[in-house]
Amino acid sequence: MDYSFASGDLMLSGHLAEPREPAAHPPGLVLCHGFPTRGRESPQSGISFPELADRVAAELGWMVLTMNFRGCGKAEGDFSLRGWLDDIDAAVEHMHERSGDGVWLAGYGSGATLAILEAARNPRVRGVAAMATQAGFDDWAKHPRRLLLHARQVQVIKDPDFPPDFDAWAAQLRSVRPLEAARELAPRSLLVLHGDSDDLTPLSDGRAIAEAHGSAEMRVLSGAGHEL
Repeated sequence: MDYSFASGDLMLSGHLAEPREPAAHPPGLVLCHGFPTRGRESPQSGISFPELADRVAAELGWMVLTMNFRGCGKAEGDFSLRGWLDDIDAAVEHMHERSGDGVWLAGYGSGATLAILEAARNPRVRGVAAMATQAGFDDWAKHPRRLLLHARQVQVIKDPDFPPDFDAWAAQLRSVRPLEAARELAPRSLLVLHGDSDDLTPLSDGRAIAEAHGSAEMRVLSGAGHEL
């Protein structure tokens, strides 16, 4: 069903899938989409995730929440890296209250990287599945004005006056350390899936995340691109 929940003073949009058979404490899963691209702009973010959520709920008996980060889908707000981290944190806390049997995260692209960062700092997260994940945001940090322009083009930033402090907004891109987060996540579970034909995020990024964790399950999908 269509769903909304609060992240700070913003309302985020999503979809909540519940098990067919009622359970007192089903495990909870939060699905995190990646950054919008040209041709698949903000309104289409995570558009296929509700179908995946319904399937997981039906076949595994989990409660699954798909979320649109601020600035995406019908969610309020505008993109910032720290804001997106706060959104995952809000989703984890929301699902923890509803499920009661721990929360797992699954993410794609930049959503996967942020899922690892959130899990490292939040003991409520029991494990992460990371698909086509970035090992860092160095490219974004080197060209923050280019990122800001792209964010406006794909409509993840809609307010012409956002960000109010560009330097502070850009500094967030340099402040996160996904490889350190992967190390801190251990020994909790980490599954890394990556296509060997990913032309946006190299396979070496996925391998670096898995190696930093130390005991991650790494699966390379032959012939798969960034969309897996």
